[in-house]
Amino acid sequence: MARPEIGIYLPHMGLPYEDVERRARRCEDSGIDSVWLYDHLFAPGMPDYPSLEAWTLATALLARTDRLRIGHMVLCNQFRHPVMLAKMVTTLDHISGGRLSLGIGSGSIEDEHRRAGLPWGTFAARSAQLGETLQILHQAFREERIHFTGEHFAVSDMPIKPGPTQQPHPPIVVGGVGEKFTLPLVARYADVWNVPTYALGDIEAKLAALRAICQDIGRDPDSIVLSVEAVMALAPDEAALPRVREVAEKRFGDPGFGLREAGLVGTASAVVDRLGELIELGFGQLVLFTHDRCSEQTLELLSTEVIPQLPQL
Repeated sequence: MARPEIGIYLPHMGLPYEDVERRARRCEDSGIDSVWLYDHLFAPGMPDYPSLEAWTLATALLARTDRLRIGHMVLCNQFRHPVMLAKMVTTLDHISGGRLSLGIGSGSIEDEHRRAGLPWGTFAARSAQLGETLQILHQAFREERIHFTGEHFAVSDMPIKPGPTQQPHPPIVVGGVGEKFTLPLVARYADVWNVPTYALGDIEAKLAALRAICQDIGRDPDSIVLSVEAVMALAPDEAALPRVREVAEKRFGDPGFGLREAGLVGTASAVVDRLGELIELGFGQLVLFTHDRCSEQTLELLSTEVIPQLPQL
């Protein structure tokens, strides 16, 4: 038995690189297991707000930490050709000594695609393209060579050497809850399934749907690590809770963030209880947005009063 992986979603918009690196180092020092970045060309809805590029940033942070796992929640499949992505993944896996997690999705922001002149397409088309990318990545990692012909990509005798350090490959994380397109991709190709913030109110139904799809294709659903991302607003005491709640609602009050459904606004004991409920459901990875952009106080409370109290899987 082991405790679940605790991850922190690290904001990298509106902050200079030095501040992002400082937060990542603090996460590592606090005993947090992983840090997660977003993959957008600009902060969604804020095109003029400074924002660092995701892959370059992950490379820098992995080079400046020793233990921390780093991944993206999630990479946009439209931004990188799967052959190039396979080379990037295997290279960074070696640079980091096997600390890369590979989160990938079909893309979520049409505006950045339109501004950049990138194709958008329907969700069905983007999902099909993601499915081909996942097939290509599995082949690249398994065989260190790609032969693939699909509707969206055709690759002929492409070597991918060296292969990944992690075996059989860096953990592949696929997020989303769509039962028609996304969950079938999770069942076939993912090592980790991430439930996004917008689906927190429907966790048990979506978990049942994934298990049914796994049964249909003959995959053991227990071979997939269950992951959840949620906003956490951690207060040092009851007196501070109203202010903490106010900040959380100001920054994450949009229904898409699932603040109320997450149930993680409170003091350490309340947060431990709610995280314990998720662990009881089988979630082995908990990725937390903090209400205050990873302040020293929140990371200290998390490391000293929450993580040590969590139940084992």
